[in-house]
Amino acid sequence: MTFEELRTARDRTVPDVVAGGLRVLFCGINPSLMTGATGHHFAHPGNRFWPVLHRSGFTPRQLKPVEQTELLRYGLGITNVVARATARADELSIDEFREGGQILAAKVEELQPQWLAVVGVTAYRTAFGRRTARIGSQDHTIAGTRVWVLPNPSGLNAHWTVQTMTEEYGRLRASVEHDSTNTAAE
Repeated sequence: MTFEELRTARDRTVPDVVAGGLRVLFCGINPSLMTGATGHHFAHPGNRFWPVLHRSGFTPRQLKPVEQTELLRYGLGITNVVARATARADELSIDEFREGGQILAAKVEELQPQWLAVVGVTAYRTAFGRRTARIGSQDHTIAGTRVWVLPNPSGLNAHWTVQTMTEEYGRLRASVEHDSTNTAAE
């Protein structure tokens, strides 16, 4: 990927990978320039989303960003709080996050996933006005969909290792499976 290709990816949008009735709709903060240039979510080589998704048991093998549509067969999808690509999330305004939260809530209402998993606590706090939110299951729903906040898998997030992120993503997976088991038993 050349500098020029990355530069011209600024402000591009990347189509969501979604379907109605997903088990989990993962929601990134916004596309990176690499994602904008390739059209594949979590495409930056330093991003840990794909390894963590596999290690936590959501996928039977580690998918590559180019294989993102395979998530649908596992009942998983991807969207973003803010649609436009930037080099860093701190280039986004508070208004963009708030507007993105409204757009995301409408998507959730339309698609009705079992869980919305926002990857980035600061993005979640800003988009939904939940200033005290922490990583983990949240105390509110969006249009009947449960919400879980996960650590941001960006390589820039040094506070979380692959192992500690895998554990947190695994807690979400266990809740999803518990919910599925209870629904099947009813």
